[in-house]
Amino acid sequence: MPRWWRIAFAAALLIGATGAHGQETLKIGGIGPLSGGGTAWGLAAQRGMELAIEDVNAKGGVKAGGQTYKFELVMYDDQYTGQGGKAAAERLVNQDNVKFIIGPVGSPPALGVISVTNPAKVIALTDGYAPQILKNDTPDPYNFRIYNTNIEFGPPLIKWLKENIPQIKKVAMLAPNDAVGQSVAPALAADYKKQGFETELDLFERGTKEFTPLILRMMAQKVDAFEFDGNSPGDAGLMLKQIRQAGFRGHVMQIGGPAIDEIMEIAGPAAEGFLSYDIFDWDTPVGQRLRAAYEKKYGKGIINAFMPAFYHAVLLLGESIRRADSLDTAKVRAAIETTDGYDAGVYGPIKWTGKESYGVNRQMMIPYYWSEVKNGKIVKRAKFNP
Repeated sequence: MPRWWRIAFAAALLIGATGAHGQETLKIGGIGPLSGGGTAWGLAAQRGMELAIEDVNAKGGVKAGGQTYKFELVMYDDQYTGQGGKAAAERLVNQDNVKFIIGPVGSPPALGVISVTNPAKVIALTDGYAPQILKNDTPDPYNFRIYNTNIEFGPPLIKWLKENIPQIKKVAMLAPNDAVGQSVAPALAADYKKQGFETELDLFERGTKEFTPLILRMMAQKVDAFEFDGNSPGDAGLMLKQIRQAGFRGHVMQIGGPAIDEIMEIAGPAAEGFLSYDIFDWDTPVGQRLRAAYEKKYGKGIINAFMPAFYHAVLLLGESIRRADSLDTAKVRAAIETTDGYDAGVYGPIKWTGKESYGVNRQMMIPYYWSEVKNGKIVKRAKFNP
């Protein structure tokens, strides 16, 4: 090899190494239901993270410890099950060597995920309403919950129902026979009872498609309304359709699991009058911007509030890494705890709470709404600020 060629080759290697050193790739784990009844949630979460990562990288990435990092998403399907969540987390932690995970959606997979991430000292920014997600036996946990649960938003929403729809006295609740039905639904039922409502709770097995027997049994109890709690959009949409087909004409609502668009698509005309907890207003300037970005990349179609929630989670993680000036998860965890009041331009300033309910201030609070389907459109009935 000629000497001049060796020098040029060495220079090229040096330039390539400098470029690689100047900007590294940081893998961010993503977990969500990309199959089954929660697919709409999982796709929205995945796409929200993808859009946020594009924005972060377009702005130059995130700096920490004198190094600049571009984010790369590694996403796995949890099938909306506890075992699926655990398997996805094990793969991310043990095979992909990921130190930061966003997701999943829902309590069963979230509980599976943190059983892996907390012992491994991996940051997990999860969803899921089960109190045990934050109130767990881990002595030194690394997980945070990235938006409100029914423990936080349930009482104000129920109070609004009592004041604005006083004809509702007895509420039927349908919930899956897993972490949702065993811990989340009973907590919501207790909130209803505290405000003077009667409740009837019935459980079904995951995978059920025919809810009519449960619905008729509830109707025989002379209930005034049906409550879907944290059911997936696939299940909630089928329930709503079958409730109307069974002849029920009372109110139907969901204090949990925001996916009103998908429920409307599944239930069709039966969705008219449906009330749902919601966590985003698409008619705001930021909502219009995110919708436009979503439609440009993925095309027009159904979009739900998990998209901005997981978009926001990526920005929160990036800000926390920047504040920590490190990829050390203990330092990033400490930095996340300093983000009270942080405004990523999605929800306004966030608030961390939870000490009273869970023993740790790792419960994020953001604005939320009562939304209603009126004349085939989603209308905001009330807004609640944290």
